[in-house]
Amino acid sequence: MKFIKNLFKSKEFLAIMVVLIAGLLASRTLLFQKGYFNMHDDLQIMRQLEMEKCFKDFQIPCRWVPDMGYGFGFPLYNFYPPLPYLVGEIFRLLGFSFIVTVKLTFALSLIASGIGMYYLAKQFFDRFGGIISAIFYIWAPYHSVDVYVRGAMNEAWALIFFPLIFLYSYKLISKKKNETIKWLILLALSWFGLLITHNLMVIIFTPIFGFWCLLWMWKEKNFKIIPKLIISGILALGLSSYFSLPAIFENKFTQVKSQLTGYYEYIAHFVSIKQLLITRFWGYGPSVWGVKDDGMPFQVGHVHWVITLVILALWLIGFYLVKNKKIKLKNLKTTDYLILFLFLVGWFAVFMTHNKSTPIYKLVSPLALVQFPWRFLTIVIFSFSFLAGAITIFVKNKYFLSALIFFVILFNWNYFLPEHGKLGKLTDEEKLSGVAWDMQQTAGIYDYLPIWAETAPKEPQKVVAEIVNGMGEITNTEEKTNFAKFKIETTGSIVRINIFKFPGWKVYIDGKEVDYFVPKEETWGRMWIEVPSGKHSVEAKFVNTPVRTVSNLISLVSWLGLGAYLMLQFKKWKKK
Repeated sequence: MKFIKNLFKSKEFLAIMVVLIAGLLASRTLLFQKGYFNMHDDLQIMRQLEMEKCFKDFQIPCRWVPDMGYGFGFPLYNFYPPLPYLVGEIFRLLGFSFIVTVKLTFALSLIASGIGMYYLAKQFFDRFGGIISAIFYIWAPYHSVDVYVRGAMNEAWALIFFPLIFLYSYKLISKKKNETIKWLILLALSWFGLLITHNLMVIIFTPIFGFWCLLWMWKEKNFKIIPKLIISGILALGLSSYFSLPAIFENKFTQVKSQLTGYYEYIAHFVSIKQLLITRFWGYGPSVWGVKDDGMPFQVGHVHWVITLVILALWLIGFYLVKNKKIKLKNLKTTDYLILFLFLVGWFAVFMTHNKSTPIYKLVSPLALVQFPWRFLTIVIFSFSFLAGAITIFVKNKYFLSALIFFVILFNWNYFLPEHGKLGKLTDEEKLSGVAWDMQQTAGIYDYLPIWAETAPKEPQKVVAEIVNGMGEITNTEEKTNFAKFKIETTGSIVRINIFKFPGWKVYIDGKEVDYFVPKEETWGRMWIEVPSGKHSVEAKFVNTPVRTVSNLISLVSWLGLGAYLMLQFKKWKKK
């Protein structure tokens, strides 16, 4: 009891509570209003439903979902990172509806990202600096864009792992040798989280992480830590390989190039200086070609970018005065290059959202995968929010610092609301039926459409299988996430199974595997089979390919190895 009393009285607990309250305020409509809200990526409930169906069918890890692709199936979670929806299943197990689950998962991303940023910034500044950075991070305008405008669940969740990766890599590089294993594992787990949360954020964030590590290896004169950083990376890849490797090696079987052309071409989505730094425009519309008709806001945040200039000016003045031994500033020696690093990274990320950065996109071709240059605002708000905590090095007046926190929340208060400022009345049943269901079945249909489909289906799947040539009758049809089966009595016929062809699907007649084919006239890419005369049981099963099998095995071995090591360490700790 004494420990609990001391905990509630501790400054650390109070700091976390301040950050928690800031996160609750930012997600107030999600947590305290009934209903749902409009968003660009209106597939959150559908994805959660499909994940749940996979668990019920014991398709673990989930890869193929039956309802998307207009009901012809989709290799969604073979390529789309699953972590937020795995967390969502916890809320579902607790009895929450799909609508409430999605809202809670969004709210958790806001709160958890702030807590992660608090611990990172506190490491370099102080508790007050950690609180400032955390609240700036939660209340950055683009953070609201991810949640309330775009409904970008995975990108919002990626923001949780940026500060954790920075924190644990710094501790791995700078702390005592007898603690390196702990930080190595925590860094690996943080990278694992990012790897199964957002593929494109990995591309954007990895170079920044590389420079971050170089900075501290140089500062600490500890380049011998490189092998342990590599081991941590290998462990992270091992833990996440069940998703990462199939996503890389089986992408060639989808029409992924459709995500890089037309509307999704990066050159169509640069933003202007006015949109980034000047305007207070806020809207819920789309990003369009050019900047005049954009209905989406791309604010860095006035308070966010102004404070970076203030801190840089104070740092330059302080650096000069300390160097000339005219004053002493606590922590400046530790954070001198950190301040410059964050300033340069943040403003470079701002530059990457503007069309003047086009030569860099042309030079580094993988950047085309980013699709929307304004995604770099994730790096902007991370860097600028982290940097904001440095104000506590130069300004000690707690009234001023508290006013700064209050002001950044007040200044961005009306941004952290859904369209029209409130949630609309909607139930799970309404969202998963009628026109709303049809729209979710077809949304993003070209994202991972198998290459055997020349075009997307023009109407929904009506039956699991149908006879297209010959006579007979199909009965006892059943379809789940990883199989479809039926009985057929025929004089000999050709049957079309209304599921897209994709590696991993195998078809069996009376328990014996048979070949299936996609004829030239089959423009939707479905599987066809020849069925001989008589009564037969037909089953299509979704099984692992060699790539998936190896990937699953690597992840299993990695998790078992990590678990065994942690159990061993726990036993040693108990003995002590």
